[in-house]
Amino acid sequence: MYSVFRNLAIIILSAKFFGLVARKCKAPQVVGEILAGLIIGPCILNLVQTSDAISTFAEIGVVMLMFTTGLGTNLKELIKAGPIATLIACVGVAVPLVGGTLLYSAFYGFSAVGSPEFYRALFIGTIMTATSVSITVATLQELGHLKSFLGTTIVSAAVIDDVIGIVVLTCVLGASSGTGTGLGKVLINTVLFFATAVGVGVVAHFAMTWLDKRNPHTQRITIVSMAFCFAMAYIAEEYFGIADITGAYIAGIVLCTMDDASYVERRVDISNYIIFAPIFFASIGLKTDISGLTPEIFLFCVCFVIVALITKIIGCGLAAKLCRFNWGDSLKIGVGMMTRGEVALIVAQKGLDVGVVDSVYFTAVILLIVVSSVATPLVLKALFTKMPPQKHPSQVNG
Repeated sequence: MYSVFRNLAIIILSAKFFGLVARKCKAPQVVGEILAGLIIGPCILNLVQTSDAISTFAEIGVVMLMFTTGLGTNLKELIKAGPIATLIACVGVAVPLVGGTLLYSAFYGFSAVGSPEFYRALFIGTIMTATSVSITVATLQELGHLKSFLGTTIVSAAVIDDVIGIVVLTCVLGASSGTGTGLGKVLINTVLFFATAVGVGVVAHFAMTWLDKRNPHTQRITIVSMAFCFAMAYIAEEYFGIADITGAYIAGIVLCTMDDASYVERRVDISNYIIFAPIFFASIGLKTDISGLTPEIFLFCVCFVIVALITKIIGCGLAAKLCRFNWGDSLKIGVGMMTRGEVALIVAQKGLDVGVVDSVYFTAVILLIVVSSVATPLVLKALFTKMPPQKHPSQVNG
């Protein structure tokens, strides 16, 4: 028990220290926090190992981050961005899925459709489909573009991407096991979740608006809002098989038009900034262990990372261009969507559990998460600095 407190002390201090160093170097703070995890973790100093307690704190951090993102969302901008975000998400899943399948086949041989090796290749592609929005959200927040049309488009597309990714994962697992079942259930669960979210959301919105008017700017508003966030995260994961971060994000969307939405956002952000978010970002580095790498696996890992990053940028960037974004903003959307995180880990773990992929490929997934987590904030900051975002035609016409 006491080792948990020791580990938390080391993580929080090192994450904040390296976060400040990153800021001094004019890099986003999250880059420093991820590098802190790499330095204190098994990769270098081995002062801290990941544990159930750290994973729980990290999960709370990402849920709270997505909740505050939802709270800070401009609902009108979100409605405008919906169809565009859906197209970007669909293309952003399809291109990496094909790219990953072809990469594995190029390394280990092309196999007949329906064979076990074909499903292994397809599963490598499935791992590449997942997008983690949390790091991009933190970066956009730091740059002051989170609530813009461009930022809303990226966040919305990433949430939709996760839903599509769950459907693809279930489809591949069902096909590889030979049962072919489960896909219909996932589709039904997804529809039921969003229908439930709308129903619960309407009731919660009116209840919170009433409570807010009777108790403006009070702690009870923040407490009830947080309870609603965790309840939605639990319901999404436990009863519908949807990622908990999706439930938290929708909880934020439900409350974003409340008068005290910005007040609750600030209050929640304080707790998250101090403890939970740094632990989440540092935990990415903690999960990295390169001791078991061989030259062959390392080469595959490098190619895996390159293909995963490029296919997201190309897929999402071209889809954004089709949606009438200029080339600069299309590139920002592509780069914003290339981060991988907890969803990619969940997908890889599912594959390991059912024996579709071997544990050796887990190294490639960790490497992808670390590289994309460090590269995305740096590249996004450079793009926003050199090419300030332009208004989308729908905003100009509107």
